[in-house]
Amino acid sequence: QVQLVESGGGLVQAGGSLRLSCAASGRILRINTMGWYRQAPGKQRELVATITSDGSSNYADPAKGRFTISRDNTKNTLSLQMNSLKPEDTAVYYCNLRQIFLGRTLDYWGQGTQVTVSS
Repeated sequence: QVQLVESGGGLVQAGGSLRLSCAASGRILRINTMGWYRQAPGKQRELVATITSDGSSNYADPAKGRFTISRDNTKNTLSLQMNSLKPEDTAVYYCNLRQIFLGRTLDYWGQGTQVTVSS
């Protein structure tokens, strides 16, 4: 099992910045992908950004140029630096770890952290 704990959410004004962190523990394989997803009220959960264990990152269009995902494999931590925040970034942000074990894709989720951007 893998446990993920997010932190760093909060209330910020439009144009401000926040940094989210995620601490992973448990049976983490060397090769995996970690990422941030978000879910706004009444909407489906959507991808924000992912990063592989070798450092390759991928961003959804709304995050490009404003958010930066990073990870520390030695500490099993994941971060998301969010700049130039907009009210439409308001959502619960979830940390995800995906790894493959014995041919099965396993997804683990944190409990989520609320980000609220006021206009």
